[in-house]
Amino acid sequence: MHRNLALFALLAERDQPPGYVLLDEALERKVARVTEVSDGGSVPELAFENGSAEKILLVDGDELVGAKQNRIVNLSILVGAGQKVVIPVSCVEQGRWSYRSRDFSGANRTLFAKARAKKAVRVSESLRSSGGRYSNQGEIWSDVSDKLASFSVDSATQAVGDAYAGRGGDLEAYAAAFRAEPRQRGAVIAIDGKPVGLELFDSAAAFAKFFGKLVHSYALDAIETANGKHLCPSEDQVRQFIDALLEAGAEEFTALGEGRDIRLAGKRIAGGALVADGRLIHLAGYAVSEARHDHLLH
Repeated sequence: MHRNLALFALLAERDQPPGYVLLDEALERKVARVTEVSDGGSVPELAFENGSAEKILLVDGDELVGAKQNRIVNLSILVGAGQKVVIPVSCVEQGRWSYRSRDFSGANRTLFAKARAKKAVRVSESLRSSGGRYSNQGEIWSDVSDKLASFSVDSATQAVGDAYAGRGGDLEAYAAAFRAEPRQRGAVIAIDGKPVGLELFDSAAAFAKFFGKLVHSYALDAIETANGKHLCPSEDQVRQFIDALLEAGAEEFTALGEGRDIRLAGKRIAGGALVADGRLIHLAGYAVSEARHDHLLH
C-alpha cells in the first residue's frame, strides 16, 4: 500500500509462459507495425500488422503515440503470426490531426483506470447493439480534459500523456512502493479503501511486464483524491469484489483476432476478457456506478 492506493496480489499455484509477445515489446523489436488505416486516417480505427512468427497481445487501454493523433486500444486483441487486422481505438489527444510520424510507437502507458472503466461499458454497448467495438469518443475526450484540469496541466493538444508527465514525480513515488510477486498473475486494486478494479493475465511473465502500466493507471486516479487518509479495504471487501466479478453476466462474441471476447456486466460491475487457446488470456474488471451499468443487464 502507498498512500491511498492498495494492491492485492492474485497468485497462481502453477505458472505458464505466455504464448505471445506484448504490444510494446513487439513495437520495440520492430516485428509489428501500427499505422493509420489510410493517408486520411480514421479516428476510431488503426491498421495493425504482425510481421513476426509469434502471436502479439494488444492489451485493453494500451496507448499508441504518433501518426495523426495518439490513440488507445479499446479492448484486448490477440493477433496471430503474420496477420493483419484493423483495430478499434479511441483518441486521447483531441487537439491534433496531423502527422508526426507514419508509424505509431508504444507509449509504455495505459489509459487511466476511471476512463478505462467507462470505456468498458461503452464497448459492451457497441458489441451488443451493432457488433462494433467502439467507445464514446466525446466521453473519453471529456475525461481526459477533466484530468488535465484537475492537475492544472496545460496541454496544447489535450493529450492524456501530458497528465502523466505533469504528475510524473508523484507517479514514480507510487510505482516505487509496489512490485510484482513471483507467480503473480493479477491484482485487485483499491483506492481510498474501496476495491475499484481487477487485472488478470494468464502468465506471471505477462503481468510483470504490464505491472508498471497498471500502477501508473490507478495512481493517476488515486492522486486526485489523496487527502492524507490511508484507508485499506478489508479482506472481506476484496473477496466481495472478486465474487461480484465472478457472478457478473457474461456475453461472448467472436474476437477480432484470435479467440473470443467476453463482456461482463453485473451489479456495479463492468469489464471484458479475452479467451483463446483454451486460456483466459486477459481480464479487466471495474467497479462502476449503478446508473452506468443498469442498461447492460438483462
